Amino acid sequence: MQVKTSNSARILLVMASVVVILAGIKTASTVLVPFLLSIFIAISCYPLIELAGRYRVPRWLAILLVIMLIIVMGLFLAGLVGKSMNDFSAQMPMYQEKLGDKFALLSEKLAVLDIKIDRQQLLSYLDPGMAMGVVSNLLSSVGGVMTNFMLILLTVVFMLFEADSFPRKVHIALADPTMKIQHIDRFLKSVKNYLAIKTVVSLGTGILAGLLLYFLEVDHFMLWATAAFLLNYVPNIGSIIAALPPMLLALVQIGPSTAGFVGLGFFMINMVMGNVIEPRYMGRGLGLSTLVVFLSLIFWGWLLGAVGMLLSVPLTMIVKIALESNEDSRWLGMLLSSEDAAEAKADEVVSEVEEVETSKAAKDQQA
Repeated sequence: MQVKTSNSARILLVMASVVVILAGIKTASTVLVPFLLSIFIAISCYPLIELAGRYRVPRWLAILLVIMLIIVMGLFLAGLVGKSMNDFSAQMPMYQEKLGDKFALLSEKLAVLDIKIDRQQLLSYLDPGMAMGVVSNLLSSVGGVMTNFMLILLTVVFMLFEADSFPRKVHIALADPTMKIQHIDRFLKSVKNYLAIKTVVSLGTGILAGLLLYFLEVDHFMLWATAAFLLNYVPNIGSIIAALPPMLLALVQIGPSTAGFVGLGFFMINMVMGNVIEPRYMGRGLGLSTLVVFLSLIFWGWLLGAVGMLLSVPLTMIVKIALESNEDSRWLGMLLSSEDAAEAKADEVVSEVEEVETSKAAKDQQA
């Protein structure tokens, strides 16, 4: 009876601690969000520092070049995307009105087929302009965080200078000064590889989406390209959210055929980048289930706001990698995995068991 009480008290203590920690994170989100964004940028840029080191470029010079690249790209995107966002916000009422007219035309055509839908009731349940405004509001929120650009930039610089010594510090902090625990190195390497590869794939997705919309002459193509880049960090759901606004805009601006081409183009881009390019370099062992992706989007968005939504999958992936790096918590990491990743892991376990049994049988025969 005493053991049961002790276990129950331990569970309650853990749950209470989690609630207190989450409350603290939410309260300090204004400080944590720029810090998390700095970590994200530093990890994504670190492979460029390593690449420069292979060509014997001094570390300080490599970091300086990377920071200059970040500043130039940031100012370039801020100028173009900011102008597109302002123009889009000014024209939003017109777009919403035209979308309402399209919905009215749809209801009239359905009425001919004896499917009667009230236009006002349909618009009350489904506001087509809301889908176009969601991405714009999301980018505005991210832009609000980037008002701390100098703070984020300085933090990135210091992180890049400390990057080489960080693994050593982690080992010492976890009472492993001789660096014998391999799962720590595996965790750090997996996080770095995941964020670096995901950033390159997302950048490619944004560039292809921008070119597609540019050639189809859809307005504000830079705005939607940036949205495609950012939302590509949210697999499955992110590509749908990124495709809807330009499809609706193409429907209003040009016509249904162009909207169909936009949808088909986004589908092909995400199929190639998400199912061909990304698995080739990242592997399938880092997959998250669709349910976990959706729940992480809600959870991190509630906890950290718009930036939390964009970083929801990288943050969840870091948690998953950390859980899988420890034998005691590996089962929790497996619960977060997709079906393909779980099956691949099961095949690995079966192979390991077969190898152990084979080696044991060989030793028995020799004996």
